[in-house]
Amino acid sequence: MTTLKSILEFTETFAPLSTAADFDNCGLLVGSEEQTVTKALVTLDITKDVVQEAKEMGAQLIISHHPVIFNPLKSLSASSVPYLLANSGIAALCLHTNLDIASECGVNVCLAEALKLSDCRLYPEEFVLTGKLPRAMSAEEFALYTKEQLHAPCVAFTPSERVIETVAMCSGAGGDFYSLAKEKGADAFLTGEAKHHEYLEAAACDIPMVTAGHFHTEDVVVVPLRNKLSAQFADVEFIKSERGRNPYLCV
Repeated sequence: MTTLKSILEFTETFAPLSTAADFDNCGLLVGSEEQTVTKALVTLDITKDVVQEAKEMGAQLIISHHPVIFNPLKSLSASSVPYLLANSGIAALCLHTNLDIASECGVNVCLAEALKLSDCRLYPEEFVLTGKLPRAMSAEEFALYTKEQLHAPCVAFTPSERVIETVAMCSGAGGDFYSLAKEKGADAFLTGEAKHHEYLEAAACDIPMVTAGHFHTEDVVVVPLRNKLSAQFADVEFIKSERGRNPYLCV
């Protein structure tokens, strides 16, 4: 029988907790290492709907990218997600910045694979990856290509006359890393979300920046992670959550 400890030891081989950012809170956040696992749900976020989904299917574990507990808790209401997990006997293993920068099944690596990049180079200390597009593109073409490959409902981009062949990327909220694109010799920068002044600064530096949504630049890791875990633990059923969805809609 597979225990949560065995699963945690395995994730340490490709996304060790020691590599997580100082501000982060990841690892086993709810539950016991001794808990036996026969069914686990894999998702980007742990929400009330995802907890209910896990309960309905009899899962003992939810593995997520975003931590279900990030800031210190000062109270724990009965309607909060951590309470619901503990009350339902469902553990939570959260692999956050340690999975972002992993060279094997990492979020940025999976994002690069979704975009069919070649000659990729990962800079884990800077949360950035660079790679070459299948063909040269304009800024608008790159934005549309990203939208198509990630099945994103909408993307934003800063216009530019540059021809884009090499891109730098940081999944999720990486708008403040746009300057690394130029430093790494890239023609454009892709991330999930950025602040208004970061768009302005990227445009001023003539670094076309494309934002495709936090969810859609990170959800690409869920299926590869599920597949990797399934290959290692034949007696555990790992299932991609159907209720782990983008929290907002585009109109």
